[in-house]
Amino acid sequence: MKKVCSFCGRNDREVKLLISGLTGYICDNCVQQAHDIMLSSGVLNQPKSGSSDKFQLKNVPKPKEIKAYLDQYVIGQDEAKRFLAVSVYNHYKRLQQPEDKSGVEIEKSNIIMVGSTGTGKTLLARTIAKLLDVPFTIVDATVFTEAGYVGEDVESILSRLLQVADYDQAAAERGIVFIDEIDKIARKSDNPSITRDVSGEGVQQSMLKLLEGSIVNVPPKGGRKHPDQDYIHLDTRNILFICGGAFDGIERKIAQRLNTHVMGYNSVQNVRRIDKNDMMQYILP
Repeated sequence: MKKVCSFCGRNDREVKLLISGLTGYICDNCVQQAHDIMLSSGVLNQPKSGSSDKFQLKNVPKPKEIKAYLDQYVIGQDEAKRFLAVSVYNHYKRLQQPEDKSGVEIEKSNIIMVGSTGTGKTLLARTIAKLLDVPFTIVDATVFTEAGYVGEDVESILSRLLQVADYDQAAAERGIVFIDEIDKIARKSDNPSITRDVSGEGVQQSMLKLLEGSIVNVPPKGGRKHPDQDYIHLDTRNILFICGGAFDGIERKIAQRLNTHVMGYNSVQNVRRIDKNDMMQYILP
């Protein structure tokens, strides 16, 4: 059987290369022409379905639009919605800023949400991720331990984010991570146990590197690290971390600062007066 191109009819002597398929052949000239046609039509420049291009967020919703979207799913919590909408908007607008020739770089900022169980902290974060169409994962801070101890490493947070993003690294680096029960890893200054607190201060220090932004070596299939395996180098500088916790007892820290006493329903009003110093005293007593 004579080998000829199924498109132009040239044989293998008239072309440089003849590529065989299941039911025919195509020559290098026809391949080049097909490529030129696709290039001129703009097909090659269109983002692929499921690719990281949809996570570039060329048009970030305004804070008012984010707040309106949250109102459709979450009842109440208006103050939290406003703060969250502005913070998320500023974060993703920062990612769109071109590199400044002067070397000035806008540092990333993360979000911490304080509220009792069932007040909608997780729902707010999940709804915003749905609006922006970015990878989103929820992790529990209580399962993390220091490196070398039984439990999950802090790096497993990024492993879960990669899994949600179908291992699209560019998409994962623009995702959102919600760390629940963040108050449970507070350093215990008066811990009566004689054993080492492997889920407290050491986990704080490891997690701080992720939150501030750094290049982290992530095992491709999750789990513990091994010396001989290849790692995915994930940059956390553009990942938005939202931490949530009940922070039981923080109203007493606020009362000490305000020189008041916590009693009954007044404690709810005190929580609204929380500031960063109260958080630091709670986490680092």
